[in-house]
Amino acid sequence: MSPLSRVPGLYPHVIDLSTRDGEYVEILGGRPQSAGMRAGLVTLRPGEAVGRHTTGGCEEVILVLEGQAGVELTGKASMRVQAPMAAYLPPYHEHDVVNTGSGLLRYIYVVAPVTEHT
Repeated sequence: MSPLSRVPGLYPHVIDLSTRDGEYVEILGGRPQSAGMRAGLVTLRPGEAVGRHTTGGCEEVILVLEGQAGVELTGKASMRVQAPMAAYLPPYHEHDVVNTGSGLLRYIYVVAPVTEHT
């Protein structure tokens, strides 16, 4: 028996990623959908931003599906990403994601708690 099959309430499932302009779709929201991972699909119009935030002790990856973005980091140079690129953010890095292109920006973010490896 795999370790995952022993976690009560977790099950394989499909998530519809259909969106309308400017809509946010939660893909995973932690328990009971996953063991701790959160994910969502974000669509931003040109010039829009998600707002400065941090994922605390979690790491985050941003997977750009369409468009161009600036990942603005507090105290560091911003990262420029576009489809089909990804950006990685370690824990405790305050940031904002801004649509820097002339069309829609669509990206998926995945946030997961950091665990120590032995």
